[in-house]
Amino acid sequence: MTTELDDLSRAQLAVLGREWLLHGHLQDRVGMPLVHTGRTREEMQQIAIEEWMAASPVYSRRTQRALRFGNGDVPTILKNIQLDIGAPHHFMDFRCRVDDADHGEFWLAHCGALLDVEPMGEDYVHGMCHAIEDPTFDATAVATNARAQVRPLHRPPRIPAGREPHCHWTVTIDPDNPAVEAHPYLAVVERSKIATVPIAEPASSAEAGGWDDYSGDFDPDFELEDLSHRALVIALQEIAVQSHLLLRAFAVAVSERYGEETTLALLPQIFTGLAGMTAQRLVPVLEIDRPDGAAIARLLRLHPMFWPRTYVDLRVEVVDDMRVRFALGPCPVLEEADGFTWFSQLGGAGDRALDAIVQAVDRRAACRPVATNGDERFAYEAVIDPAATPATEAPEIALAKISGGATFVFTPRRPVRVG
Repeated sequence: MTTELDDLSRAQLAVLGREWLLHGHLQDRVGMPLVHTGRTREEMQQIAIEEWMAASPVYSRRTQRALRFGNGDVPTILKNIQLDIGAPHHFMDFRCRVDDADHGEFWLAHCGALLDVEPMGEDYVHGMCHAIEDPTFDATAVATNARAQVRPLHRPPRIPAGREPHCHWTVTIDPDNPAVEAHPYLAVVERSKIATVPIAEPASSAEAGGWDDYSGDFDPDFELEDLSHRALVIALQEIAVQSHLLLRAFAVAVSERYGEETTLALLPQIFTGLAGMTAQRLVPVLEIDRPDGAAIARLLRLHPMFWPRTYVDLRVEVVDDMRVRFALGPCPVLEEADGFTWFSQLGGAGDRALDAIVQAVDRRAACRPVATNGDERFAYEAVIDPAATPATEAPEIALAKISGGATFVFTPRRPVRVG
């Protein structure tokens, strides 16, 4: 099975991969303020803990299988961090060192999340860097080894102010360490279709060079440019899976605390804010310089919320210079047992997110439902109307833009690996 990712070069895939990692990371920048409205900081903090503890073990193990590096040791844990939406490259600049199979360290030369919360005050910094990170770092580590522990050497609040690195942690595996118990919500997430959905694996690389997996030695300077074309196509699909899993874990945590009705009201808002912000970032990355139907089609095809295709059966057709028809066929994302997906409210509140995506190309664009054909479940036409008044940006996108990640500029650190 081939996908639109196969048509991109290794360099393009590496750039797109960093954007997809950041996309997954910034989901909470929209979701958490919405949860926080009318509630306490401690409640929001607990949702974050439950969310990451229920999602990261699932996707960590998936990533190990996909890129063939699961050895139950510290290098495996650190490789997972290098491919985790919780650690988007450069924005969350994790630097790592392996001492031996059971010992290592990591530190953040730049923590975009810290820079986002420091202006909010020390309570928020302590909540993120202590209350949230203690259980969630361990939950990620024990996906590799039940006796793994992540412990701080130092962490914020920064003393003295401006201290660098922003934080510094040890990773240790010891048979005497108590095993960390899985969060109860983990089992709920593991029953999701997205937890076990396969991805499309190319038979071979469409371009020479790079590693076909990460089974070799841990590389502290790992970049996506090190992977082969085939491995990048696999890795990007798994990055998209991570984002879907994190959303489901978030929704489970919110639903258990506040009820399904509250959760379903939040999801289209998060969908709109995150989808729109990511679309705006992708426009220059995809070198879209002309507002037409082909540009909208390209953006839809390479937006991470519509991946992997084995989970989201997106079908896109350029009708003419100003119109694109797109549809969802029968697929696992529409068959989850609950409404905890990006697309559960299409045909209603979820349609605002589709507008937010296409308006990243042209503010005069809008989506309208159209008749389905064959086995399609939902169908839309995106139209750029030259006579329309440019739409006002959705307020949920402004939530995403509170983060420095919304304007963060990635700088490739080295070219694609030749060997």
